[in-house]
Amino acid sequence: MTETRQLGSSGLALTPLVLGGNVFGWTADKAASFRILDRFAEAGGVMIDTADVYSAWVPGHRGGESETVIGEWLRQSGKRDKVRIATKVGMLPWDGTENGKISPDRIAAQAETSLARLGIDRIDLYFIHQDDPDTPQEDVLAALGKLVDAGKVRTIGASNFHALRLKSALDISAREGLPHFAALQNEYNLVSRHKFEGELQDLCVTHNIGVVPFYGIASGFLTGKYRSAADFGKSVRGGRMQAYLDGKGPAVLAAMDQVAAETGATLAQIALAWLAAQPGVTAPIASATSVEQLQELLGFWEVSLSSDQLDRLTAAGA
Repeated sequence: MTETRQLGSSGLALTPLVLGGNVFGWTADKAASFRILDRFAEAGGVMIDTADVYSAWVPGHRGGESETVIGEWLRQSGKRDKVRIATKVGMLPWDGTENGKISPDRIAAQAETSLARLGIDRIDLYFIHQDDPDTPQEDVLAALGKLVDAGKVRTIGASNFHALRLKSALDISAREGLPHFAALQNEYNLVSRHKFEGELQDLCVTHNIGVVPFYGIASGFLTGKYRSAADFGKSVRGGRMQAYLDGKGPAVLAAMDQVAAETGATLAQIALAWLAAQPGVTAPIASATSVEQLQELLGFWEVSLSSDQLDRLTAAGA
């Protein structure tokens, strides 16, 4: 069993990788998803991350597909007591409201729907998927507080928040005696650092907010398989890679290649090991569409980067 880390002040202990559930019911069908979930649990993995909106972007999907697959796996595997479930509300339109509007009624209704799809009686970590500047934060936190008081949510988190709004929410929680965000889920990786580093990272460290960043391998760019535009056709995400190639991507890959030669680790493992070593980060989120991919990701638990290697990787993407 690998070591665990405390997720901020949440009371949740996590292994160093959070399994991303965005692919379940999408690029990983039910059978493949079950194999991946089985292997993650066998390896001692603890947290599975999903959202009510996964995978509404797929033609013919309405959202909830990932939660449904995870719920079926939980029932068939009997592993509910072995794992923790994180899900989110806020990106799936509800009851005629537009995407992004986080009303108290929406939070309450969508939480019930997620609980039903997952087949559980409590969500371990419930995220507001994106900030809604038009809804008073007091109302959002009070709605989440009702779910906590009812035993339907254990702890709460924020996703895609800027520093100013996260600080405001924390101040309101303290002043009004409402639950506080104990976790943050924002984009962060070696080639996309501006959305987290600086004021937001400092805020998380100061307030003991556990960070579980997404896009840890930059949609696959940090695996090294996208070295030129000719490689974009290798996956449905290939079109996103041009921005990385135009920016710090080539320099980062060169530094990662050097570290890979020194350690024997794969580039994906190096990317996750760098991320896990950053201040405030509890565990990166990464998804896999096969057991083989998951095995490679889990291998980063055994990768130990030296201070010099970490510094070189950081400098390459600065």
